[in-house]
Amino acid sequence: MAGPDDLSASPLWNPDLAPTRPEQRTWSTYNIAALWIGMSVVITTYTLASGLMQQGMTWWQALGTIQLGNLVVLLPMILNAHAGTKYGVSFPVLCRASFGVKGANVPALLRAIVACGWFGIQTWIGGLALDMLLRAAWPGWAELGGGVWIAFAAFWAIQAGIILRGLEGIRLLQSWSAPLLLGGGLALLLWAVDAGGGLSRILGESSRLQQRHSPFWTLFPAALTANVGYWATLSLNIPDFTRYARSQRSQALGQLLGLPTTMTAFAFIGVAVTSATIVIFGEAIWDPVVLIARIGSAPVIIAGALVVLAAQLTTNMAANVVSPANDFSSLAPRRVSYVMGGLITAVLGIAMMPWKLYADAAAYIFTWLIGYSSLMGAIGGILIADYWVLRKRELSVQDLFAVNGRYAYHGGVNWRAIAALVLAVLPVLPGFVRAATTPGGQVADPTFLDALYTYAWFVTFGLSAVIYLALMRGMKSLGRGGVG
Repeated sequence: MAGPDDLSASPLWNPDLAPTRPEQRTWSTYNIAALWIGMSVVITTYTLASGLMQQGMTWWQALGTIQLGNLVVLLPMILNAHAGTKYGVSFPVLCRASFGVKGANVPALLRAIVACGWFGIQTWIGGLALDMLLRAAWPGWAELGGGVWIAFAAFWAIQAGIILRGLEGIRLLQSWSAPLLLGGGLALLLWAVDAGGGLSRILGESSRLQQRHSPFWTLFPAALTANVGYWATLSLNIPDFTRYARSQRSQALGQLLGLPTTMTAFAFIGVAVTSATIVIFGEAIWDPVVLIARIGSAPVIIAGALVVLAAQLTTNMAANVVSPANDFSSLAPRRVSYVMGGLITAVLGIAMMPWKLYADAAAYIFTWLIGYSSLMGAIGGILIADYWVLRKRELSVQDLFAVNGRYAYHGGVNWRAIAALVLAVLPVLPGFVRAATTPGGQVADPTFLDALYTYAWFVTFGLSAVIYLALMRGMKSLGRGGVG
């Protein structure tokens, strides 16, 4: 390959994976912040604090844990975003520097599988909201057999249509929906405060949400890891978005303003409103879809359901389609486009049976969120160690698309990165197996390995970075497979 203009001749290139051109970098600080608002304002965020309170936390302990978890994950988020903004490359292309031009398919595929699971969960929730909307608008809908499944299929089809419109449609969707989602959440909070007799009263009732009374410090490690794991996936593939950012300032400030503030605020709305339902209805109603239906009038139900649908769409399109679409495309760039990768995601999301993944709140937090965070942490540690420590933020974009360039290593795979990934995950694997086979995911009489698992993301992130740097020592040549 003679120069940058020849990148299109590489079998590792396609128009969707190509580095962004200057005229494509139009995302401002507001666009990045709106992206995070759109992704954070979603039902799984609304119920996150309530899920922690079910296990025994108070409302302020749950919110503090959520905020701390998001501040922790914000650091690798901004660090990984840097390469996307500087070089205009996506996550699977960035992985080629550390894992090799072929080995990069390993972290890309692992990230894609997790995204498929999330896509299915959010689609299932969106289908439930659509079913509720149809019941309110057309009473006869409730008499149809399998109405929920029809709504689920319809919501899936709506998303498939958006996938066909590409990434620019997602930017526009996030920009106009962010104020709508924040307004909908604020309206629900104001209703709860008014109908529940004031904020202090409803927060005073929040203790009744605690179904267990476990000590805080026994819950905190796993809860913190789960909250880091909530966005551990995006901390890897954030370059998929920041490659369109105008500047490093835009991506960093946009993320700082959009992520921790929105996550904490919307989780607080979830706690306050759920607590208010105890005062208003005499029972805790955890699910906002159920609550909106319980409030009563058809106009309120329709408006609320539309906000929920918008929340599910914005989150799913950005958080759970963009990355796997690029990841699947990187597996076979000449045969799989971004759109085809997105459609593959949509199909696999159903195959993973999301109604089961989301059925148990405790298993959802302690098995699903923590479990995949171990993989995401290991990959993140390698990427940051490679880009920031080993390469000092210097990459050769041309070689990222070269079959026999400096990132070819041996047969296209950097086995040192693969080894670091595997070795970092091994210590938390026994704890994951125990959690996955224990009802509710919480193991009685935990062992040392179980304790390691509760800190899965932190353990694998640190181990992978250290192991990778140790294995890469001595490869600081400019030749094939070298650091460059």
